[in-house]
Amino acid sequence: MIINDLKWRYATKKFDSKKKITDKELVILLESLRLSPSSMGLQPWKFIVVEDIKLRKQIRGASWNQSQVTDASHLILLCAKRDVDTTYTDEYVKQMAKVQKQNILKLKGYQLVVNGFLSLMKPAERSVWAQKQVYIALGFLLSVCAQMHIDSCPMEGFDRKKVDVILGLDKSDYASVVMCPVGYRSKEDKHSKESKVRWDKKKVIEYRSLLG
Repeated sequence: MIINDLKWRYATKKFDSKKKITDKELVILLESLRLSPSSMGLQPWKFIVVEDIKLRKQIRGASWNQSQVTDASHLILLCAKRDVDTTYTDEYVKQMAKVQKQNILKLKGYQLVVNGFLSLMKPAERSVWAQKQVYIALGFLLSVCAQMHIDSCPMEGFDRKKVDVILGLDKSDYASVVMCPVGYRSKEDKHSKESKVRWDKKKVIEYRSLLG
């Protein structure tokens, strides 16, 4: 049951470095990211699986020495497009026409709406908008991990600029936003035994209806 899976998951602080997720499991996790929804379907993101242990050690150094970075089975970095411009949207519309086997001219209305929406924002605002989409993908990844009983730990605690330099992203169209180590919890992680702390339903859930 999904609720039991969500109760089971927690932000794993200590991973068992000897336990690895399988290639098939990794494919599913990455597909959950790729299939995540985004505003207007634009998917302004890129997901990087950092495999090289030397790179992971460097990233750990830029992450206040948090052990999850190197001890987890895999480290996934979620990145956002620095700016979503018309070049990007034109490319996406071409992809839409190809996948859906449509005449691209029939998508002109959609393209105008998208470009109109993005034109209302300054580049910095579009960057923030793109980062918000990445967090939607992160939520899907965490949920799928829970359903598969794979541990995860969403992490913002790292120096983005340093990590971007380590991975060569500083010279690319994408910037790191959040990372998520995935794998299996260590028996030594005391947090796995702690009760999940959440507000009572009455505090965070309200029901509204039309009056009269």
